[in-house]
Amino acid sequence: MTSHRQPAVFAGHGSPMYAIEPNRYTAAWANLSKALKRPDAILVISAHWVTRGVWVTAMSKPKTIHDFGGFPQTLFDIQYPAPGSPALADRVKELLGVPVVLEENEWGIDHGAWSVLKYLYPDADIPVVQLSLDGSLSAKEHYELAKNLRPLRDENILILASGNVVHNLRTIHWEGGATPYPWAKEFNDFFVSEMKANHHEPLIHWEQFGDAAHLSIPTPEHYWPALYVLAQQEQGDAPKTQVDGIEMGSIGMLTFTIE
Repeated sequence: MTSHRQPAVFAGHGSPMYAIEPNRYTAAWANLSKALKRPDAILVISAHWVTRGVWVTAMSKPKTIHDFGGFPQTLFDIQYPAPGSPALADRVKELLGVPVVLEENEWGIDHGAWSVLKYLYPDADIPVVQLSLDGSLSAKEHYELAKNLRPLRDENILILASGNVVHNLRTIHWEGGATPYPWAKEFNDFFVSEMKANHHEPLIHWEQFGDAAHLSIPTPEHYWPALYVLAQQEQGDAPKTQVDGIEMGSIGMLTFTIE
């Protein structure tokens, strides 16, 4: 990573419980922050904010969103009181070149964002803006849209995308410790191999990989954020795996950077 550019980061965020149960993945996030230059602000793309059209949080004080159910009260008590950045929201709108809704009331920082941010920047003192995922776009359209965000890296903005390359809740073993399904490992290994070879097209058109891909990605919202980080790669940049693994049989925990 050059001294003047921010990397782009994709974090496989996994279970919300990781926010209160540290593990080797959360340790990797914490260690990653020590290697990063402190950004002026953070743009987060979370799997948990899918909208009609493109939305960006534009409030000065985003609330902490607890967008889950059935978990301990301790998890609901977590707050991540980072400031927002209306200026960054305006900049994102300018760069994307498509109609963008500047959202000031309904959303905030969801658990796909704060469950990772609390380990990256536990003091919550860096402004955070969230960019939604337009549910009507194809994977290719998400990738092309994300390319427009590249200038932010030279403006000391950290682009952080949060989701899971493998994410099948229907086959999950909630007790943990389960052996990964063969198809989950197959698709995760395929993703990492193509990523390291700088082959983006097979990852954009992931459906062509067959049954392992469709089992790993029954719905695409947790996969799309990875494409936002791949799209930041320019000549001279290299992908780097920060941590990898498959938990509960079918949740991929790959975290990678483009530096």
